[in-house]
Amino acid sequence: NAKTIVSTPNSDVIYAMGYVDLKADGPTVIEVPPKQQGILNDFWHRPLTDVGFVGPDKGEGGNYLILRPDYEGTPPEGYYTFKSPTYNVFVFWRAFIKDGDTSEPVALMEQTRIYPLARKDDPPPMKFPNGSGQPADMVYPRDYSYFEGLAEFVQEEAVDVEDWSMRGLMASLGIEKGKPFQPDDRMKEILSAGAEVGMKMAQSLRFSDYLPDTKYWPDRQWHNVLNVLDVEFRTDSYLNVDARIGMFHIGYSISPAMVMNMVGKGSKYPFAYRDADGDYLSGGKTYKLNIPGPVPAANFWSLTLYDASNASGLQNGQPFPSIGSLDDLKYNEDGSIDLYFAPELPKGAPESNWRRTVPGKGWFVLFRLYSPTEPFFDGSWRPGDFDPMPGG
Repeated sequence: NAKTIVSTPNSDVIYAMGYVDLKADGPTVIEVPPKQQGILNDFWHRPLTDVGFVGPDKGEGGNYLILRPDYEGTPPEGYYTFKSPTYNVFVFWRAFIKDGDTSEPVALMEQTRIYPLARKDDPPPMKFPNGSGQPADMVYPRDYSYFEGLAEFVQEEAVDVEDWSMRGLMASLGIEKGKPFQPDDRMKEILSAGAEVGMKMAQSLRFSDYLPDTKYWPDRQWHNVLNVLDVEFRTDSYLNVDARIGMFHIGYSISPAMVMNMVGKGSKYPFAYRDADGDYLSGGKTYKLNIPGPVPAANFWSLTLYDASNASGLQNGQPFPSIGSLDDLKYNEDGSIDLYFAPELPKGAPESNWRRTVPGKGWFVLFRLYSPTEPFFDGSWRPGDFDPMPGG
């Protein structure tokens, strides 16, 4: 729920997150159960691989071996083997809730085993603490402490050839591997101002029309969060840093499957932050959203509301900041559905179709379509926009 502060989480699936330290443990085995969906990212959020149905194990499960960046030699056979450019690796699993019951996806995830290769004959027991409903702040800091975290990262992590220019810029700020980060008061003041300006620049980039060709439909306010073909943001001649900032300002991890157009497989995430008039969505206004039916999602669909200030779930006082096909909603006779977003339930609107917004807070939504079908790709289906309602 919204107590977990993390970039654009989905309230309609089960997440499991873990962090592997190859520097401490060396080559590490990840035993993946069948029917799993997940990704492995290094600590620059570069994807190592998809896992599960769209990964090399094809949903049948298997053993993955993650090698540290300085690994030399011939790795053992019998694994899906990947070398990480960073010592730290993010392990991110996702499982679907079945008929409102979380026990099956949780049990599936708890079949996962992660251990150092050196202990393959005697792996330590796994622990799966339940993070549901537990307050946690997993977004990056937006003040001076950002640079303290960056300095810690530089000290601990491997030096990648691609990092050298960026590390040169860091060194000009006093962040250099092997040396303590000890800015004086003047530099702290400069870095504090830099953090404020930098975060505002990223916010402006993400929620403006600066990024080109992001709209799914030219007559709608729905954007493609990740409008690139290469998830490392490479073009023919440069690294698209604007698109990368646009993604990771609101996103937490990435994978090749996120940009693939696979009819009936994977997922798509149309993203909206403006209403039908082109104004930013406001927590103090009332909106109506019409979604034509049937929604082209063979598995399920949902909309999740996010706080524009940190891209985490909107803390609106309701159990979950999401609404979708897994809920008991009231549909129109033609199969379409009207959803309502407002601080108070609009007059005449069914409560099941309403999600509360918070006055004084900007917000945005991701419209998730799991296993999107052909009408999404050929453009014959498109959702409406957020229409401001009179008096709202």
